[in-house]
Amino acid sequence: MSKLIFGCGYLGERIARRWQTDGADVHVATRSTRRAASLQDAGYQTLVADVTRLDTLQDLPPADTVLFAVGYDRTQTNSIHQVYAGGVQNVLASLTAGIKQFIYISSTGVYGPADGDWVDELTPPNPVRDGGRASLAAEQAAYSSRFGTNAIILRLAGIYGPVRIPYLDKLQAGQPIAAPSEGWLNLIHVDDATAIVLAAESWMAGESTGPGPHTFCVSDGAPVVRGDFYREVAQQLGAPEPNFSKPDKASPAAARAAANKRIRNKKMISTLNPRLSYPTYREGLKSILRR
Repeated sequence: MSKLIFGCGYLGERIARRWQTDGADVHVATRSTRRAASLQDAGYQTLVADVTRLDTLQDLPPADTVLFAVGYDRTQTNSIHQVYAGGVQNVLASLTAGIKQFIYISSTGVYGPADGDWVDELTPPNPVRDGGRASLAAEQAAYSSRFGTNAIILRLAGIYGPVRIPYLDKLQAGQPIAAPSEGWLNLIHVDDATAIVLAAESWMAGESTGPGPHTFCVSDGAPVVRGDFYREVAQQLGAPEPNFSKPDKASPAAARAAANKRIRNKKMISTLNPRLSYPTYREGLKSILRR
């Protein structure tokens, strides 16, 4: 088994570790030479490559499964569209024949404002933010590529986990959170997200799957109102009751809050049959904050 990962970050490295534990030959691409050295020390075969530069993607190693989980670094000069859509196009154009699966980590940001309604894979995408537009364009690039029938699109809700709970420092300090207390949050614990990626890969390898691309909404299926989420965080921390301030209209927090949707994960559950270790945010927070 051979795997190739673009984007070995918060989620990608956990997937790489699981593949490595299962005995796979794991290749990891990163644009940072320092990060490449660190990943090499962890036992991965590394290559320095930038998904926005086609010339750095020559001679990619053969792989059964390719995972594109690149996040956007806002300190870089490339646009988010160049990284997501352009990056997927460049990688797909550079891959060797024989790829059995191409997995793209997309976002539920491809959906537009929903006024609190439920959305799923049948809901027409209508992104209003740059990240959602770029993710949707990347999905379309995967659909239309020569590997489209082998593609899996995973639209992830907000990933949380160890060292990734927004505003934690403000809660502990009793400072206001610059976000609305109302509106729905859709979440997935990083460990469950990892398990779902592997479950999707295994499912796609089955004989009765049929040609792709296959799209799944990935969440724990238990949306929570933002205020309730942070009240639970505060309670588990023994911190003061959270208070909220109105965010700047142009801020990412305001844009995220405007989406106000609830993600239905029925297809993911019925098709991939994953066992979620953290079926709601309460179990997930407890496992994180008790550390």
